[in-house]
Amino acid sequence: MDRVEALRRLEDSRRQIDMLDHEIIELIAQRTFLAGEIVQAKMVLDMEIEDKEREEYIQKKIREIAREKKIDPTSLSQIMKILTSLSKKEQKKILKR
Repeated sequence: MDRVEALRRLEDSRRQIDMLDHEIIELIAQRTFLAGEIVQAKMVLDMEIEDKEREEYIQKKIREIAREKKIDPTSLSQIMKILTSLSKKEQKKILKR
């Protein structure tokens, strides 16, 4: 690979990453919206926001996916914990309305 090819590849890869970042943010927004749907159902069902069994299931599923995709399971688990925390915050915010 020469310098011109390397620069082209760099710019192309960065452009693709920017597009993926946008898609990831859109998916996070959709996931957060669904947290609102979930809290409404939990209110009717008289359930707590925290569901340790569900959280354990998510973490187990994430570890399996990480192994399949050859992604560091610790890092992926941390990302999912952040997303779970975001969902809980959204649910708590809705409960205060």
